[in-house]
Amino acid sequence: MTIQLYNTATRSKQELAPITPGKVSMYVCGPTVYDRAHLGNARAVVVFDMLFRLLRHEYGADAVTYVRNFTDVDDKINARAAETGRDISDITAETTQWFLDDMAAIGALEPNEMPRATAYVPHMVKMIETLIEKGHAYAAEGHVLFKVRSYDDYGKLSGRSVDDMIAGARVEVAPYKEDPMDFVLWKPSADDLPGWDSPWGRGRPGWHIECSAMAYELLGERFDIHGGGNDLTFPHHENEIAQSKCAGHAFANIWMHNEMLQVEGKKMSKSLGNFFTVRDLLDQGVPGEIIRFVMLSTHYRKPMDWTERKAAEARAHFTRWRTGLENRAPNPAKVDAGIVEALSNDLNTPLAIARLHALWKDGGADALDSLAASLSILGIDPSFPWLDVDNEEPNYGYGLTAADRQNITELVSIWTSLRDAKNYTDADSIRTRALGFGLDLTKWKLSPNGEDSVDPVVFSDTELAALLEDVK
Repeated sequence: MTIQLYNTATRSKQELAPITPGKVSMYVCGPTVYDRAHLGNARAVVVFDMLFRLLRHEYGADAVTYVRNFTDVDDKINARAAETGRDISDITAETTQWFLDDMAAIGALEPNEMPRATAYVPHMVKMIETLIEKGHAYAAEGHVLFKVRSYDDYGKLSGRSVDDMIAGARVEVAPYKEDPMDFVLWKPSADDLPGWDSPWGRGRPGWHIECSAMAYELLGERFDIHGGGNDLTFPHHENEIAQSKCAGHAFANIWMHNEMLQVEGKKMSKSLGNFFTVRDLLDQGVPGEIIRFVMLSTHYRKPMDWTERKAAEARAHFTRWRTGLENRAPNPAKVDAGIVEALSNDLNTPLAIARLHALWKDGGADALDSLAASLSILGIDPSFPWLDVDNEEPNYGYGLTAADRQNITELVSIWTSLRDAKNYTDADSIRTRALGFGLDLTKWKLSPNGEDSVDPVVFSDTELAALLEDVK
């Protein structure tokens, strides 16, 4: 099946056409290991784990190479060591294992390669030397900086111009910079900080150079997909492109970015008291499968809202499904074609989840076999071993709030009016958008006694409200 992915670099979907036919290579920016992974970190992991699983399903496990790095040399790590008095290597070893354990708990497969930045410093030094030789970097006061204006396409990925970025900057420019936009490739290290010998003195690499060097060493000068959160688009990914291409490497064909995560409709922050690590939720008794399912319920290119209601609904779905999936081992050959089709259309996980509900509603043996297999490709164990069925409420979370019912009814009224007026273009657009977050308008009927015809109702109420606002 053809896989279509949205490329940030072209602002459009494009067909995945592997550089090496039959094999796919992917690099995703990983964590800086100084603390527990929070929910926002986890969203990127779940998104690209889902892509990894789809690629393995389509091309075969041995045909996909997935690289995700660990940044284990960074000023945040140095600060944590200074605060605690612990050795830096102890901190990074501990937090790296925390990350792996927590991501495994939410169903993430380990990538094929998980390089640590400290193991590739000589490769970074070599790339920096190449950039200096080609006139794209310069040494100054123990630092090496990249000449941003030496790369004509700088800002193209993020849609920014260099002059506009300078005009909007409010930072003090270091005296050793030739241009305010130049960024650090290498910086000096004091005796109490990690450091390596280099032609420019003892020091350590800047953040951006590490991914360029590791991607080149592990995937070659050109690879298929580069991913990460959209907060990395600028400056990190912009700088990666500049230094890699100026070093003579074609770098990535497709750039993918996931949107950010909120908690109960607000930006996650410690000051608001809504900041959660994955471990916080796990320790509170929220199973990893629920965390994963809630994250998959929103398309990766849209803001995702973690709410207690969504977690309760996910638990209710799993409780109902388990009653029909006992003793059904997932068979990869039974994965539902509609789910693969949805995932192949730019990872449309909400549509894939809607299809899961259709399989459950069908209830036949073949449909339930497909449900088990399809849950597995989504990274969810269909046996739900953590569920205590005797103490679960299988119908809890399936109802609609009064606001939901009113919004759906209003949207259906608008959609019906457009169809009655034979404005099928706008009507079909509304229906397609609604399907994208799990609501099929063609099946909605509001009965007098309030028992609605959609069973179960599974959709993003945030996206429903946004769609309704757009079409009013």
